[in-house]
Amino acid sequence: MPMRMHANHSSGCLWTMGIYLLTSLALFSFHPNTSHTSSFMVMAVDRTKFRTCGETSFCRRNRFSPQSKPNRGYHIVKDTVRLFLPGDEPQLDTEDVKAEEASGSGSGLWKSLFGAKEKGANDPHVRGPAPILTALLSSKPHTSQHSHSLGPSEDLLLTLHLHSNGVARLRITENYNVKNGSQPHNSSPRTTFDELVLEEDMQGVGVEGVEPLSLVQLRTLVTDATEENLMGFRYGDTKAVLVLQLNPFQLSLYDSMEASGPVVTVNSKSMMHFEQRMDKNATPPPAEQVAREAQETDVDGETNKVADRHGGKEITGYWEDGLAIYADGTREEKIAVTTEEDDDDDDETNSDRVEIKDQGLWEEKFHSHTDSKPNGPTSVGLDIHFASTHLFGLPEHASSTVLKPTLGDDAHYTEPYRLYNLDVFEFELDETMALYGSVPFIVSHTQAGTAGVFYFNPSETFVDILAPSDETNEAGTTTHWISESGILDLFLLPGPSVSEVYKQYASLTGKLEMMPMFALGYHQCRWNYKDERDVLQVHAKFEELDYPYDVLWLDIEHTNGKRYFTWDKGLFPNPISMQNTLSDQGRKMVTIIDPHMKRDDHYHIHKEATKKGLYVRDKTGTKDFDGWCWPGSSSYLDFTDAGVRDWWASQFAFDTYEGSTPSLYVWNDMNEPSVFNGPEVSMQKDLLNLKGVEHREWHNIYGMLFQRATAEGLVMRHAEKNERPFVLSRAFFAGSQKYGAIWTGDNTATWEHLQSTAPMLLSLNIGALSFVGADVGGFFGNPNAELMTRWMQAGAYQPFFRGHAHHDSQRREPWMFGEETLHRLRRSAIARYALLPYFYTLFHEASTTGMPVMRPLWMQYPTEEILFPIDDEWLIGSDLLIKPVVEPGVTKMKVLFPPADRWYDVDTMERMPSTTVEIPELVVDCPLDKIPVYQRGGSIIPRKLRLRRSTQMMIADPYTLFVALDGNGRATGRMYTDDEHSFDHKSGRYASALLEMATGQLSNSVSHQGLTELDASVNPGMIERIVIMGFVTEPSSAVLTTTGAKLQFLYEQDANVLVVRKPNVSMLDNWSIQFQ
Repeated sequence: MPMRMHANHSSGCLWTMGIYLLTSLALFSFHPNTSHTSSFMVMAVDRTKFRTCGETSFCRRNRFSPQSKPNRGYHIVKDTVRLFLPGDEPQLDTEDVKAEEASGSGSGLWKSLFGAKEKGANDPHVRGPAPILTALLSSKPHTSQHSHSLGPSEDLLLTLHLHSNGVARLRITENYNVKNGSQPHNSSPRTTFDELVLEEDMQGVGVEGVEPLSLVQLRTLVTDATEENLMGFRYGDTKAVLVLQLNPFQLSLYDSMEASGPVVTVNSKSMMHFEQRMDKNATPPPAEQVAREAQETDVDGETNKVADRHGGKEITGYWEDGLAIYADGTREEKIAVTTEEDDDDDDETNSDRVEIKDQGLWEEKFHSHTDSKPNGPTSVGLDIHFASTHLFGLPEHASSTVLKPTLGDDAHYTEPYRLYNLDVFEFELDETMALYGSVPFIVSHTQAGTAGVFYFNPSETFVDILAPSDETNEAGTTTHWISESGILDLFLLPGPSVSEVYKQYASLTGKLEMMPMFALGYHQCRWNYKDERDVLQVHAKFEELDYPYDVLWLDIEHTNGKRYFTWDKGLFPNPISMQNTLSDQGRKMVTIIDPHMKRDDHYHIHKEATKKGLYVRDKTGTKDFDGWCWPGSSSYLDFTDAGVRDWWASQFAFDTYEGSTPSLYVWNDMNEPSVFNGPEVSMQKDLLNLKGVEHREWHNIYGMLFQRATAEGLVMRHAEKNERPFVLSRAFFAGSQKYGAIWTGDNTATWEHLQSTAPMLLSLNIGALSFVGADVGGFFGNPNAELMTRWMQAGAYQPFFRGHAHHDSQRREPWMFGEETLHRLRRSAIARYALLPYFYTLFHEASTTGMPVMRPLWMQYPTEEILFPIDDEWLIGSDLLIKPVVEPGVTKMKVLFPPADRWYDVDTMERMPSTTVEIPELVVDCPLDKIPVYQRGGSIIPRKLRLRRSTQMMIADPYTLFVALDGNGRATGRMYTDDEHSFDHKSGRYASALLEMATGQLSNSVSHQGLTELDASVNPGMIERIVIMGFVTEPSSAVLTTTGAKLQFLYEQDANVLVVRKPNVSMLDNWSIQFQ
């Protein structure tokens, strides 16, 4: 049926809605590079460069199943338990006390503790609320054959901290307050990093916030509870419950008193270990241990010497893969990797490789590198059991979003998940190998609720996911955490909802900071744009083609000999003029700045850093560490030091960073840190920071602190300190969401890497890192037109949107693939820019609530178990469902639609057929021009449909509202706007509105209007069009109730789409439209 028009509407085609703008814009003619055929480099990570658990002393020593664990039981020494409850002495429930007295039990443990109640004081090294309980943990006598490897068995100090939002913190440390002449290392605390990672304003429970549980109450949770061995608390806003078992030590978290079981249990398998520090010079190891270590076998199979892998050749440098560059111009070749089948055929060799579990206690070798271990073995670890069989998190790994078993009969992997930030050249897929960043955070989800655990330890950590055992028939999943050093510091998050878990986690590590709007646009990058002429030609081509983009990037070749904060004067003689040319047309520039400084006394950055003593030191603490990276011989700044971070930030001042302008932003790479000639292409673990703390303690936070210092510098360079920074980082840790964007590193132009992108980005979002993306097209290799099209389509619906390529790859700007492909790529970019109001609103939500922007389906549909493992589809916010095409030649595919909601195709606006729990999938068309994207029924999404070439040119553009009705004719949505660049939104200079459709009326309610008159004049928030999908009956009128004006509209009966044109309303005002 043809579309009907009302109120003298002069056009009767859907393209008048602006939809045609997204599908068929004209392109200028040009002569493309037609040789862009599909070709891929053969990629494989050099596994010999990276350690496995079996090649890592602390992991192989402490990795075991619950059935084979050593006898390491810990118990709480009852007489040492002290309570520090807020307010007056807690009162137990009278009826419960009477019942206990009648049974002769009395209130047991609690009665003995109330007499010992004291006023608690927080450890000066601990950020957040003071403990409500302290106690000593003691271990049973070691009886295993490896007991000597665990060091002394002094009691440990346990503290329990309760937060008002339901978070419970468990800390276990050496009891350093006890004077111990035989163990002088224990007279001071182990190094921790609360002030570098955790938020300052974590709130403890108040006077009414803690309720001790009586024995009767405890037995509703633990049927065989005894008064002498259990104690419990109900606490906080969520009324979560903690149950502490003294012997053997165990801590259980319940989300409520009505829970059927704990959501998290710590040490239920008694797998905890805590190797206490020793000074090997003051306390020599046993003679038999010295003899064993003298014969220790390194990974090359050589005894007590370094294998000469280089054949006597002179080494002049190293490449990013860690392989040597020789004086004769040749390079070291990769060592062939032995397959698992080969390993199985040679049991003797395999057993020699990890000859004795106790090797590496006092000194550990890997290839030519030796770790001196001055404190001896210092590993810590324990088991954490979750109620769910669906666990998520632990980024970054090139694996599925669901964490798969690594130990047990049904294990998917043989290696545990490893958290150790590394520069992994040519990383492989479906692996638990460490990659560029680490977030030791697991989210457990069941139909009953969501919970989480943040394991706060920045040292190298392995995590086993134990396969369910048929013998125990235990529900849920056990994880085993093994760290090289640090302390046991756990934050238990009770939820019980997804949103509450992320609020709780944000209270610990911080919320995402709003980025400038341009950062959400398209970024064009390459290693490297050759010179100013190349840059300006690329920019001009984007302009010529009306192809929207916001940022042009320069890699390391723009510098003077890899000296950061400099320009190659031959290639970039006029950097300010170049940046101004881009800026005048609404674009920004990004340059790369890495943490290694070229050791050149004539290089001003290095000269000053050396003079001020700002570099990481060697293991003696007397010399600056000298490692190899892009510039050659390099020193590395110590970003764990506040003074160094302040100095670094000052280098971004416009009068210090020569050639920089306000439109120049920064890319931090190689910050794992990457050291080409170091063990595993990183720093030696016994290097020292300026406080004398070993690198092993702070490895995983180094990259985050580098990004933090850079972001602070971009703020400080402005006199008013009121411009938001933009910094992209490769390395990260928990809390990196506060400092900028993250990308997944050096991926490859293959379909398999495109497939891996969604699971990797979803895992990062589960780790609360929302501003994330992957290199569109793949960093290595050459994508053909089809792969580039599908990757660009997917990237347009991911938070950070950047195309990037290796210098050996063919040029791949959008116009290099032919006119037909250019049309498709441009259409993807236009779709992204149209959605920027929605993305910006979601990022504001993330900045206030902690909720991820790119979400797995289970976050929106927490009770639909069929959705839990899905990671080839995702949601942007709660309202857009995306299923990218990730295989060649596909024109039809299955899409899983959550059956609880209606779904509308965003291109045709047609409602999709309903699905059911039994049959949730539909086969949809997906020709090369289309990516399947659907809007949820019950949602309202704002778009800007006018084609602009950058975000700066869009700020005053009007909105189009896309309203997708649910089965009851209802829909809701939110809009947020501010000046898109300053921090003024933090003081209330922003506007937000709630949009609602119900009973035939669409209304806008302004929830906050703090914009100035100038802001409103620049961005009046006008709405030029309203598109309502699922409107089943043609209305007779549309009336703006605030004025009584009748509005023009048109109705497409076949599609059930109603379009209101020019309603003349603003998101900055309250209004409603009634449809009769």
